[in-house]
Amino acid sequence: MSDHGLFPFTEEHEMIRQAARDFARNEIAPIAAEFDESGEFPRKTIQKMGEMGFMGIEVPEQYGGAGMDTLAYVLALEEICKADASHGTIMSVNNSLYANGLLRFGTEEQKQKYLRPVASGKAVGAYSLTEPMSGSDAGTMRSRAIHDGDGYIINGRKSWVTSGPVADYLVLFTMTDPDKAHRGITAFMIDAGKPGYVRGKKEPKLGIRASATCEIVFEDYRADVTDRLGGEGDGFKIAMTVLDAGRIGIGAQALGIAEAAYEASLEYARTREAFGQKIGQFQGISFQLADMKTRIEASRLLVYQAAQAKERAKKTGERFTLEASIAKLFASETACFVTDAAVQIHGGMGYSKEVPVERYYRDARITRIYEGTSEIQRMVIARSELGLR
Repeated sequence: MSDHGLFPFTEEHEMIRQAARDFARNEIAPIAAEFDESGEFPRKTIQKMGEMGFMGIEVPEQYGGAGMDTLAYVLALEEICKADASHGTIMSVNNSLYANGLLRFGTEEQKQKYLRPVASGKAVGAYSLTEPMSGSDAGTMRSRAIHDGDGYIINGRKSWVTSGPVADYLVLFTMTDPDKAHRGITAFMIDAGKPGYVRGKKEPKLGIRASATCEIVFEDYRADVTDRLGGEGDGFKIAMTVLDAGRIGIGAQALGIAEAAYEASLEYARTREAFGQKIGQFQGISFQLADMKTRIEASRLLVYQAAQAKERAKKTGERFTLEASIAKLFASETACFVTDAAVQIHGGMGYSKEVPVERYYRDARITRIYEGTSEIQRMVIARSELGLR
């Protein structure tokens, strides 16, 4: 990968990128297929990633993180996802969805209690917005948090909770005032070790199989007022703000998957022979490689640009929703395009588990769905350009 003059790469950026690349190649790549097959959570490598600072890259050192910027996070995540998107998903949730919200909206007490152990890799964090009957339309959620003395009693069922089966702490979004629809959503910090937190069925997934996902059932779970993240009714604003950051992470993940599939295809096209020549010499293959490379480089620029927009927002307070949605939309659709082409270039071998291309193909598909579907991204982009609220 070459540096781009448009972006201020520093020695620190190169250091974390190289560290992530080395770790991904030496520690993750050799076990990726095994964990994809078993669907087990790769706890040992995740703990090592925490020790290396990958689980809280933008979190200040005082809270157990690496204290680096958004571009450093994107560069590291891209390298991890080139080896295995499952490890990247776990890393992305910890950094983007969990730590980012706590940093932005948490109290000092909440940061010490819930952020430090997750950023340092000693614990796993999760984010829970979706419900069985409430996906893109968060205002229809049915879970409830009801005032009870100096706290809240929470009941309901949440679905598609990434890292849910192993999470120690959770950022939960639930209704405190159903009459206000999405304006009645409130966020809470949840301790998975307390009574009333019940892990439901683990989801059998097409891809990112080593990234554990499950339902969570709340049965009279008691949350203290001090566990509320922000004020009552602030939940939707917090969720959307956090998703802006999360979409940059998914863009980086999609970029990493696409790069891995492209590099495998390029190598195969250079070595595989048919009809007396390398298959890369056939126009049908060479043009596919050209399109793959072009879309990957365009995705890279969009993802890095979104990372820079997020970094500027830390100083100015401006939104980076548009940049995040554009990067996520284009990179995720690029990942699906590139991995599909990679399978085709590999022919029958691309359909075999003997090579990782079929895993890249399966892993890429979720990037167009989670943290806002491609349809939602198009809606966000269009509404922004039309000046609609």
